[in-house]
Amino acid sequence: MDKMCVNDLRLKCVIGTRPEERKKKQAVLINLTLESDLRRAGRTDDLPDTVNYKRLAERIVALGESNRFFLIERLADRVAALCLEDRKVKAVTVRVDKPGALPWARSAAVEIRRAAKR
Repeated sequence: MDKMCVNDLRLKCVIGTRPEERKKKQAVLINLTLESDLRRAGRTDDLPDTVNYKRLAERIVALGESNRFFLIERLADRVAALCLEDRKVKAVTVRVDKPGALPWARSAAVEIRRAAKR
């Protein structure tokens, strides 16, 4: 299966379990690896034959910025489900990084993989 990547998609959302985290939006980074058959798009050079990563990124930012999450696991799961709405996406790996979550680390992160059940 071919892979398409979106790296370091930045969005701001309310995320965290501590009271101070529930008061304002924080930055998170989303990395995606979308598994899809990209052969047709490679032959036709036509956008409808591939995953439109710009539209997908816009939808992910809208999802994150319009919702509130306690856990980065929940955000990752919602992002994966959104990606799999596109029938061209057969599986997706989603990594969510929360910079500054730990004072002694660059970020805390989760990475999940979900496959389409079609």
